[in-house]
Amino acid sequence: MRWLAGILLLLLLGLQYRLWVGDGSLAEVQSLRDEIAAQKAELKEMRTRNQALEAEVHDLQEGLDALEERARSELGMIKQGEMFLQVIEDPDASSDTAPPSGSVPESPPAAEGGDLAGRDAAADEGRKP
Repeated sequence: MRWLAGILLLLLLGLQYRLWVGDGSLAEVQSLRDEIAAQKAELKEMRTRNQALEAEVHDLQEGLDALEERARSELGMIKQGEMFLQVIEDPDASSDTAPPSGSVPESPPAAEGGDLAGRDAAADEGRKP
């Protein structure tokens, strides 16, 4: 009878090992479930992206508005008779604070291109014979 108890104990230990550590263990099943959930989330994101791309393709094939918008934004094209103005802001100046009324803003040093009149005068002198 003792040997039967020993065999049953070894069998129980073998099954417990397989349940916790071996192939098909609880830890492996949980990691596979987590991986499936991550892949489902990625698939949902890709489906949303594909729908947006499909709508963009449809717009480009059917309508001229999307084509015109893309030409303007990506290629910098303008219509005939339009004027293109580019505004370059000083990265040092904050847009939230305005200069006090009555004060004159400082002009940047000539090395940075702030003295336009000086450059124009120098260019005119260089052209004179």
